[in-house]
Amino acid sequence: MILGVGIDVVDVARFSATLERSPRLYERLFTPGERRLPPASLAARFAAKEAVAKALGAPRGLRWVDAEVVRDEAGRPHLRVGGTVAAEAARRGVISWHVSLSHDAGIASAVVIAEGAPDLGAGQDGT
Repeated sequence: MILGVGIDVVDVARFSATLERSPRLYERLFTPGERRLPPASLAARFAAKEAVAKALGAPRGLRWVDAEVVRDEAGRPHLRVGGTVAAEAARRGVISWHVSLSHDAGIASAVVIAEGAPDLGAGQDGT
């Protein structure tokens, strides 16, 4: 059952300029594994982190580094959550995440779906 959906878009050039002006943002926004990526990939990951927050209902107190975008052997993105994000996800019943990233024409985007267990009490028609 879908518990939440988030989407976000980021202007890559503007985001890169912000990181250049405020280098400490790298540590606040990205895990060590993410920090080594090129600007468009960082912008897409930031969009994913924003989308995670939106999928969770935008609660206060989430730490950016508690959500990390990782890739599997085939290159597909996945979310690894811990700390504040994992706690909020557990509180809301999230058992899995789906993430899609894209960057083209100077724009990075991400869609995140938070999935919970099926509602076994619902009938075939969803009621």
